[in-house]
Amino acid sequence: MALTLAGLAADRPLGLRVLTGDDVLDRPIGWVHPTELTDPQAFLEGGELLLTTGLALDEETSPAYVHRLVAAGVAGLGFGVGLSHAGVPRSLVATAASVGLPVLEVPRETPFIAITRAVSRAVAADEYAATVRIGRAQQELTRTAVGKGGPPGVLRKLAKLVDGWVLLFERTTVVEAAPASARAYGASLREELERLRTGTRVVVLDEQEVVLQTLDTSTRRVLAVGASLDTAGHHIVTAAVSVLSLALEQDRAQAAARQALRTGVLELLAGGQADLALRVLTESGAETPPAPWPVLAFTGAPAARRKLLGALENEPVFAARRGSSVVAFGPADTVTEAARRIGGLHGGLAGPVSPADFAAGLEQAELAAGVAAAEGKLLVSAAEHTGRGLLSLIEPAVAQAFARGVLASLREHDATGRGDLVESLRCWLEHHGHWDTAAARLGVHRHTLRNRIKKAEDLLGRDLDSPGVRAELWVALQA
Repeated sequence: MALTLAGLAADRPLGLRVLTGDDVLDRPIGWVHPTELTDPQAFLEGGELLLTTGLALDEETSPAYVHRLVAAGVAGLGFGVGLSHAGVPRSLVATAASVGLPVLEVPRETPFIAITRAVSRAVAADEYAATVRIGRAQQELTRTAVGKGGPPGVLRKLAKLVDGWVLLFERTTVVEAAPASARAYGASLREELERLRTGTRVVVLDEQEVVLQTLDTSTRRVLAVGASLDTAGHHIVTAAVSVLSLALEQDRAQAAARQALRTGVLELLAGGQADLALRVLTESGAETPPAPWPVLAFTGAPAARRKLLGALENEPVFAARRGSSVVAFGPADTVTEAARRIGGLHGGLAGPVSPADFAAGLEQAELAAGVAAAEGKLLVSAAEHTGRGLLSLIEPAVAQAFARGVLASLREHDATGRGDLVESLRCWLEHHGHWDTAAARLGVHRHTLRNRIKKAEDLLGRDLDSPGVRAELWVALQA
């Protein structure tokens, strides 16, 4: 912590006496600069304790001198007495008090070098403490990154080290936050993130400085740190950026390797080599859900499929890519709920199946997923899909075109209002050609129904006693 004017004044061996500025003695001292120049502004950076014996000052020139020091941004003025002046000029003290400039009276027996040494020791101690702090922080961040904490652990550790909050963005989306409540800042930073291409940007959010720093990763990621950072804090953030970039890239490479392994295992299962697939899983240290397995296949946009794989990464589920699908086996509720949260996915469910029957289960799940996508549903089970019969095997557009062609003559007849041939034919076929039952269901006499079916046969130009013709007509009516 930097030495303040109050700390220097409290150093009893120096014998300093505070004349003005009691309420601003918490100002840190950046350095000490002795000078007898009446206008030293060109040689100052701000934050210095200026030391003078007032060799060129008197009651008339002192007020202007004080105003020049304030304009230069000095932390305070140390005035040595007993040499050029027996005491500090009254006009200097009065002006300094009016403008808020602290003035310390330096006794004759205290050499300026003693004050310089005191400040120098404090600055050196601060720099050493900052160096130690930075070194320890780097070690803690590195241990966290290579340990079980990974990137999320690095963010939590960084937030504690700088006593603030930290967000990790992928483009403009928050993917990690420390603490979790810091996610609330994400939306407010989106506009700044869109402007930031590379490097660092400092913005003010809720009267607090926020540092935005791009990471050196294959995916565009940005680290946001909300804290009051001193020099050491900025160095710690820089160290965290390096460690986090390496950890994220390592995670990405490991995730890619795991996905490649899982895809290979999935192909072995689909190819009927269940024993080999299970042996590979066991030897790779992966945990396999207990068999028999519910098998799920989900289709959707590439981004949605990537999110699904990520969401299932730490769940007791095996999930892998297969072409344009994500295939998973394990607790079906876990997979389905993850797909529901992500949105834009359509899946099929089969099984449970044994490892030896996995290929058949996968085929059923993929067929059901196709139906779910066509109907805009989240999930269709293979049992539900199979129950739809022969029509489920025909593309909907093909089935409807077939139906329009076959039934066109009947629909044209019905449009004239001369009878309901389509509904009569449907009811008759549904009741397997039983005249009395079908007529009763339609609410007409059986002779009326016979006439309608004869008319339909004439319009269709087909023999309705043929089982094949009846089957085609039934498919057309269902479509």
